[in-house]
Amino acid sequence: MKYAIIIPDGAADDPLDILGGKTAIEAAETPNIDRISTEGKQGIVRTIPEGMAAGSDVAQMSLLGYNPLRYYSGRAPLEAAAQGIKLTPNDWVFRCNLVTMADEQMADHSAGHISTKEAVQLIKELQAALTDSRIRLHTGLSYRHLCVITGLDFKKIKTQPPHDIIGQKVSKNMPHGKNSDLLIDIMARSQRLFANHEVNRVRKDLGENPVSSVWLWGEGQKAMLDSFYKRFGVKGAAITAVDLVKGLAKLVAFDLITVEGATGYVDTNYEGKGDAAIEALKKYDLVFVHIEAPDEAAHSGNALLKKKTIEQIDKYIVGPVYEALKEYGNYRILVMPDHPTLVETRGHSDEPVPFAMAGSGVNGILGKPFSEENAAQSGFRVEHGCEMMEYFLKV
Repeated sequence: MKYAIIIPDGAADDPLDILGGKTAIEAAETPNIDRISTEGKQGIVRTIPEGMAAGSDVAQMSLLGYNPLRYYSGRAPLEAAAQGIKLTPNDWVFRCNLVTMADEQMADHSAGHISTKEAVQLIKELQAALTDSRIRLHTGLSYRHLCVITGLDFKKIKTQPPHDIIGQKVSKNMPHGKNSDLLIDIMARSQRLFANHEVNRVRKDLGENPVSSVWLWGEGQKAMLDSFYKRFGVKGAAITAVDLVKGLAKLVAFDLITVEGATGYVDTNYEGKGDAAIEALKKYDLVFVHIEAPDEAAHSGNALLKKKTIEQIDKYIVGPVYEALKEYGNYRILVMPDHPTLVETRGHSDEPVPFAMAGSGVNGILGKPFSEENAAQSGFRVEHGCEMMEYFLKV
């Protein structure tokens, strides 16, 4: 049996006036996903357990078959695993975004998707300016970086994801709780350093969003997950450009497949990801393909761009992979967002997401094109997202 799981991150949404009262999924031309939903079945699944924040960390842990209520230790530890950062029991790790603030509000969670070269320069200079030996900054890609703090207790800290507070007052969303003063000090120091920095002068001249500050969030301690093969008896590989998903993949002992031109943004190499997935099926039982683009389009509030990214995923990834799977005889394919990302709010939602599944042993239910509404009408609902993987593999 060969398996493919394709995750268009954040693709689910609410109906939008600009799309004629349709969601981005409904408005998009997706003949291949529609074929999967009509030949197989569609339904809805709750990937965010009640009481947990709606993020890709929680959602993708669920859909990989691991209950976040048991295994989740924070978002940043997953990304630390991706970067190979060794954490001790005394370490806490935070996501360290480069962000743009304007009029005392969060304006852009990614500082205009700053280049990695510019970002690395800023992070390294901030590290040099910090005199506290307990604080270590680790550079990543574009706006995504990490901050490790040793020897303090952050169990009662509360932070906010910057992409969930777009347009909101920064002052009302600062870290709070025990030891939050250190986080606020790091952010304040970055603001003073970046205010008149050469990188920002150039970005402003080019009409690009400047970097106002680092933003610390997603805290946690060292993450540990059981091997996917040990749990399910299936050998897997993952294709993604996002450290969060890379970290989850490493923790469950998936092999990681690098695709040239995969960016974690709307300009990613869709065709390259599709080709890599087809090649991976020759060696692995299961290939897990994650595409961040719809999520990023929604965070920017761009419905038309979100629609386009879903069409690209359907054309260059879902279609070719579906056809390749059929050559193996015994196969299953699953297409589903991890969580909704709403264009209107530019933030995540914890509502259930639609999924489409087809292949060996999968009997049809509804026979309608894929959409949030049709998936809900099917009557097939998985209440606990962590049970979805076992159903998909054992159906």
